[in-house]
Amino acid sequence: MATTLNSGFKMPIIGLGVWRMQGQEIRDLILNSIKIGYRHFDCAADYKNEAEVGEALKEAFDSGLVKREELFITTKLWNSDHGHVVEACKDSLKKLQLDYLDLYLVHFPVATRHTGVGTTDSALGEDGVLDIDTTISLETTWHAMEDLVSLGLVRSIGISNYDIFLTRDCLAYSKIKPAVNQIETHPYFQRDSLVKFCQKHEVCVTAHTPLGGAAANTEWFGSVSCLDDQVLKSLAEKYKKTAAQIALRWGIQRNTVVIPKTSKLERLKENFQVFDFELSKEDMELIGSMDKKYRTNQPAKFWGIDLYA
Repeated sequence: MATTLNSGFKMPIIGLGVWRMQGQEIRDLILNSIKIGYRHFDCAADYKNEAEVGEALKEAFDSGLVKREELFITTKLWNSDHGHVVEACKDSLKKLQLDYLDLYLVHFPVATRHTGVGTTDSALGEDGVLDIDTTISLETTWHAMEDLVSLGLVRSIGISNYDIFLTRDCLAYSKIKPAVNQIETHPYFQRDSLVKFCQKHEVCVTAHTPLGGAAANTEWFGSVSCLDDQVLKSLAEKYKKTAAQIALRWGIQRNTVVIPKTSKLERLKENFQVFDFELSKEDMELIGSMDKKYRTNQPAKFWGIDLYA
């Protein structure tokens, strides 16, 4: 199952996020996921594991498990590289051992002090607050992203963690429209206005943290997971599925792409088994009533400033 982006390329509607994965775990995860049927992988320079992902992909290609053209690979420009877009993209391609990316995203709508291409540091000032570079506009960054398409390094470009205002601005100044806006959205943080705005303007919404972060975000940010909500649990019983499968199916039926993250083989299989059932209109509305406007991914913990404030 895939959606066609405004760039004309097809993007599988379920993918695997590789945040907080390292070493041998990455290799096993990617090879197993390909065997299960995953064809979409969501990476980022900031995850600091592109080289390990690249090794796993090379093994998959060399063994004949899958062909490069059968996969959709996304990675992201880090904040500190906004002034070095082409170099940062080439650095990611080298680490991933790829000739091109299917999708390259601006990870966050903020440029920070440059710390060296691909280092992905979040440079803090003496006051412990993120050192934001006010000399580089998002428009400048975007036009450099457009150059990547001209150079043949990237097939589609997009944005991530952009709100309605920033997305609207990007649509206004772009020669190549953003194909995707990747945002946190799940039953506790539905962001219906942003989702509808993007979709109205043919910007595909990819839902990162589509399960509300579950254990990973509880550990890092002390957040509460929507998977423990009685509404999802009761629907899981009704459809003979898991709460996670219900949340992912809800995301798919609202026409978003979902990229759940897991390191467990059983969950990897489970998360992919969401195409053999459909939630009723009433149950979609029931999940719609769960919204708490509750963000679970809070980079302010590391940056000393809440950029969403």
